[in-house]
Amino acid sequence: MADAQRDTRWSALVVCLVAGFMTLLDVSIVNVALPSIRTGLDATDSQIQLIVAGYALAFGIVLVPAGRLGDAMSRRTIFCVGLVVFTASSAVAGAASDPGWLAAARIVQGLGAGLVNPQVSGFIQTMFQGDERGRAFGLFGAMVGISTAVGPLLGGVLVSVGGPEHGWRYVFFVNVPIGVVALFLALRWLPKAESRRRESLDPVGVLLFGVATLLVLLPMVEGSRGESLSTRPWWLLGASAVLMVTFVAWERRWARSGREPLVDLALLRVRTYVLGLSLGTLYFAGFTSIFLVLTLYLQNGLDYSAFEAGLTQMPFALGSAAAAALGGRLVGRYGRALVVVGLVLVVVGLVGIDLAVPHLRDHVGLTLSPLLLLAGVGGGLVISPNVTITLSEVDVRRAGVGGGMLQTAQRVGSAIGVSLVLAQFFSRLAVDGDYGESMSLALRTTVAFVVGALLLGLADLATSRRR
Repeated sequence: MADAQRDTRWSALVVCLVAGFMTLLDVSIVNVALPSIRTGLDATDSQIQLIVAGYALAFGIVLVPAGRLGDAMSRRTIFCVGLVVFTASSAVAGAASDPGWLAAARIVQGLGAGLVNPQVSGFIQTMFQGDERGRAFGLFGAMVGISTAVGPLLGGVLVSVGGPEHGWRYVFFVNVPIGVVALFLALRWLPKAESRRRESLDPVGVLLFGVATLLVLLPMVEGSRGESLSTRPWWLLGASAVLMVTFVAWERRWARSGREPLVDLALLRVRTYVLGLSLGTLYFAGFTSIFLVLTLYLQNGLDYSAFEAGLTQMPFALGSAAAAALGGRLVGRYGRALVVVGLVLVVVGLVGIDLAVPHLRDHVGLTLSPLLLLAGVGGGLVISPNVTITLSEVDVRRAGVGGGMLQTAQRVGSAIGVSLVLAQFFSRLAVDGDYGESMSLALRTTVAFVVGALLLGLADLATSRRR
């Protein structure tokens, strides 16, 4: 009986990771397909921007409310609803006949992705304990790293197969059969919800938090193709801060009335949670933008095909996957020190790439492979151990909200990093058209973000030893 139960839990985890992989892959895979979309649908720059930004915005704003729904109702139900929404909207996106249709489908896709992802970390929290939880989060971290790094490669393959006119459709249609199979297996293997008392879903809190998150993300994703930072609506950040203060006041009032708030503010007094949230935000600000600037450098600067550019980045994905699985097993023994080692390896790898790029002429991909592998190993030792440590003191009854807040912080960090790094890349490129120098400048910014995360990790280690 125990063995059967264990097999079911690990089978359920596979379903969760497949669904999570699909939704995170769509963050990056569409970038490779943008030229094909522009050609196939005769899309303008603003329409292309909405196709990219709509997914990111919808994904980011729904994560915490979706986690709350899973905590209060049924993670299995919310996961399956999100999977249906994501899969159906992928089919609609692939069949789009004009840019507006595709942009609308991408927004719905983002909503489906936002419903799915908090349930993944919630299921891991509730299905596993102790060392097994570390192993499960190790596989989760591997999924995050691979989905981000392999997007350009898979997108390049699908666009090449479909051709310049219709290749972009395959990027969306590929989700449909995978989503259908995942839904069938989710209904079979995911644990059903235990009987729970009905809880209020705090609609005012959901609205305040969602709008505040949207106002943070809008200036970041607007102009994500590299336009000047000065033209963006930064005043929205002030409005978001006011809404966040209002949100906190409302949550306290809602809790005093004896009802369950959207976010348990006690989480913000848990040191490991807040530090992990901050570290993850800084790391993802650097981590996500690496692949964008590397792809621009290889494809536009060195005339690599989308497939060749994606293949060059594969060492990072492989190193990240292997190290994340290992990190999940070791985090219980070494704790935050493992994250610090990973961050050091990422910094060394990125600095090595920065130093090498200006001097490369031939065999660029082969030369960068060892450095990308080193950075990937470091990344694998950061993501899954940090998630495990960050959520270790979160009540499993609040695992959905805890995971949703963590992933929201990661999405905000990614948006900040991509916004700043691409703006720097294109502004430097406008000076003399040197892709190597532009990439070096962008890499130094990503290194700065990762170093910030490293300083937080070192401060945590020092504080822990004093205690």
